[in-house]
This record gives sequence, C-alpha cells and structure tokens, in this order.
Amino acid sequence: MKNITILDMRVVPGDSAYLVYTDNTAILYDSGFAFTGYALASKIKETLGSRELDYIFLTHSHYDHCLGSAYVKKTYPNAKVVAGVHTAEVFARPHAIAKMKELDNAHARHYEIGEYEFLGDSLKVDVVVNDGDIIKAGDLVFKVLAFPGHTKCSIGFYEVSEKLLLSSETLGIYHGSGILPISLTSFNDTLNSIAKLKTLDIEHLLVPHLGQIDREATKHYLSIVDSEFQKAKELIISSLKAGVDREEIIKEFGRTFAGGEIQDIYPPDASRLNTSLMIDLIKREFL
Repeated sequence: MKNITILDMRVVPGDSAYLVYTDNTAILYDSGFAFTGYALASKIKETLGSRELDYIFLTHSHYDHCLGSAYVKKTYPNAKVVAGVHTAEVFARPHAIAKMKELDNAHARHYEIGEYEFLGDSLKVDVVVNDGDIIKAGDLVFKVLAFPGHTKCSIGFYEVSEKLLLSSETLGIYHGSGILPISLTSFNDTLNSIAKLKTLDIEHLLVPHLGQIDREATKHYLSIVDSEFQKAKELIISSLKAGVDREEIIKEFGRTFAGGEIQDIYPPDASRLNTSLMIDLIKREFL
C-alpha cells in the first residue's frame, strides 16, 4: 500500500487496537479494553508525537473493541468516533455498560490489575454510520460495510483505491493457518456477510485481534473463509444430532478451530464462551 502505515497498538493479548495513518490522517481502528485505555493513549501519543488523531473507527460494541475509545478521547478530544447505529444504541443502555464493566474487570484480574478508572459511562459515537456510507479521512476514502452476524452492530471499512479492508469479527479471526469462526447473533447473517465480503476486490486485510496480514495470507484467508464457517456449522449440527455433550462439542470445536497461534491473540475463556453461545444459535436456526 502506498503511503499507508498500519501499526499494532495492542497493550495485552486479547486486545484489538491498530493505528492506520498517512501523511495527512490518523485513524485508530478499534480501541481495546478499559483497563488498558490510558496505556493505549500513551502508545498512540508516542507514535504520533505532535500530530492529532483524527478518527476512531469501531467495528462493534464488544468491550474488548470499544472501551478504550473513552480514554483515547481524553488525550485526543477532537478525534471523531465512527460506529454503526446499533453501537450508538448499545452505548446508550446503562445495563449494557454495566455488563461491559463486569467483563472488563474480569479480564483485568487475569492480568492482576485491581482498581482502575472506568470511563465506560462516557462512551459516545460522534459519527453514526450505516451500510454504504462514505467516510473521507484525509486522502483515504472508506466505504462502511455492514457485516452482521457476530453482533448486529458489526461493520467493516473498505478503502477502494488501496483495496484495503479493515475487517470485522463476523468474518472470523485469521490466525495464520486457519480461521476461528465466531457467530453470536445470526449464523445466516454471518453467511450473508461472508458473501458480501467475497464481492470485494481485496489485496490488503487488517484482521481484528491479529493485525495486518500480507497479500499471500489475505489470499489464503479469502480462499478458506466460507468453508471454515460451513465446517463449523456442520461440526456443531452433526454433534447435536448425535447427542454429543455440550462440553465435548466445545472441546472438539477448540481442537478444530482454536488451537495454535489463536491462543496467543484470543483468550481461551472468550473462545469457550463464544463457542457455547454459537452452539445455542445454530441449534435455534437449523435444528
């Protein structure tokens, strides 16, 4: 890609935050946890120096992707948070913020972090977008793409001239040799989102939790994404029909999709919880 730099801003494993910038614009793609929020803001400041952060693009409303934006905004108050309409609605629900705080606290304890300032109540979206909207960021022009399936609010950002997709967790988490499928709100929506993905001309891919992957890895990802999700669906359906215990399904799913490198970038407890939720989803939709 000409003149675009993408840097990993993650503070701890399981985080998701990346800086995408050119000579005249700087974008934070996802913003990680609350307990790492101030450390994230410091990393961005070290990188940008006297430059401003112009945008914070949020792919969805899960705590490990959005909470850090409240902390980054304290350092960069003029940065515009861009997110989908459903994310803005989630931010307005006190019970949703309370659940994010609970999950964030649990993950902080995993890193032996106790008390910290929680700014989730100040989460806000400055630019609410829908599918097909255009965001002009300096010399970059992004098309917003709705990718429901992981959540109702999941979106991606596609820069047409650079053939760059800032991807969505709906489309799976690539980890070098394979993809971890995660569908939480609708598997049918997920399959439709993958079909939309396949219509794009993509040469460069930024994957949640992992970061930028090279052209060869992008080709590999695009060649297997449909089959990996179909394989996940078939594994769960066949196991449920055979009366396999839920715990055994989760273990088999982990052995098939969540081994190797994925454990370094996606917490095993999150993978386990999401697999359990996906079992219930597929049971509702297909059985």
